[in-house]
Amino acid sequence: MNTRTLVDNLVNWLKEHGLAVGLIVVATLVALKVAAIANRRLMARLFRGKTDVESNKLAQTIGSAAHWVISLVIVGIAISMVLQQSGVNTQRVFDRGLEWLLSNGVGIAVIVAITFVALKVAALASARLASISVRGSVDPEAQKRANTLSSVVRWVLRAGILAIAAVMVLGQIGVQVGPIIAAAGVIGLAVGFGAQSLVQDVISGFFILLEDQVRVGDVVQLNDKSGLVEKITLRMVILRDFAGNVHYVRNGKIDVVTNMTKDFSFAVFDIGVAYREEVDEVIAEVKKIGDALQEDPNFKGDILAPLEVAGLDKFGDSAVVIKARMKTRPSKQWSVGREFNRRLKKRFDELGIDIPFPHITIFPGKDKRGDSPALKLEVASRDQLPAGPGEKPGARPAAAD
Repeated sequence: MNTRTLVDNLVNWLKEHGLAVGLIVVATLVALKVAAIANRRLMARLFRGKTDVESNKLAQTIGSAAHWVISLVIVGIAISMVLQQSGVNTQRVFDRGLEWLLSNGVGIAVIVAITFVALKVAALASARLASISVRGSVDPEAQKRANTLSSVVRWVLRAGILAIAAVMVLGQIGVQVGPIIAAAGVIGLAVGFGAQSLVQDVISGFFILLEDQVRVGDVVQLNDKSGLVEKITLRMVILRDFAGNVHYVRNGKIDVVTNMTKDFSFAVFDIGVAYREEVDEVIAEVKKIGDALQEDPNFKGDILAPLEVAGLDKFGDSAVVIKARMKTRPSKQWSVGREFNRRLKKRFDELGIDIPFPHITIFPGKDKRGDSPALKLEVASRDQLPAGPGEKPGARPAAAD
């Protein structure tokens, strides 16, 4: 068949069926437009007065599904009419299609409908889980944790529902699902063995987030690493220590979590004074320093409770130790503790309270007759000491003993 014959056949077909096909196309476009407008108005009427986010999402989902179904029906009818105009016998195709729909299509439609409902229930359940976990909390980090948990739960539920629906649909169209399930089990087992550390990290990370053990901004110690939490994922916790070093700690390797800034913190003080000092007087001065610090406008907002003095805690080698603590906002215990120590040192210097340092007792020993050898001690200034190896005489700076 040459080109001339093809052109003649096309022209003849257009003369015979062109007008009818054109009218079918125009009618199809008009029907699609009318159906879209009617669908929007129907959804607006069904969800009138409901402005919450979940209702809007549900309306959009149902409206989109209805739009596609109606569009497919209209396009299918249009294609059938065009085929009839072209001389194709569509009755046989229609009969076979109807037979298939009555035998398998209804089951597939039911599966699709149930799957759609299950997906919506899963989304609502995950959102409900997020709202329950942050109930009564305005902390943005708590909201982040809840969103992470919600997304993980939603993803797991969605994957499970879609997998079950796919297997059921394959069964409806006559595919043997037994071998597929067996093969999937073998593949899943192989992947599980190969990625067991990743699975362990994800599960551990899920429970760390679920139990709210760590948040971004907390100062924590994970095993032997400590620092500020910069990021939390289902796989790892990222810390930055005081020196600026970044530590990546896998969740599956975390055995102990020590959170130093959860809800509140304590600045703990071990105050050592000389044995000759009056302990009650020292405790009274310590309390005064704590009260003054709490009234300071620069630290008042960081201190949650007055200084607690536990009392005389232990007897050291060269000092008696008084233990005290002060409740602060999270992460503020270090700045409050440094200021308290500064004021304590300054006040003890003013009052002459001795903060001792380790002393050395020299015992020269005794001979068999019980006599001790002569021990000559001479006090000299630092610049009078003999020069050490590699030093020039008089190179050492003068310092009082």
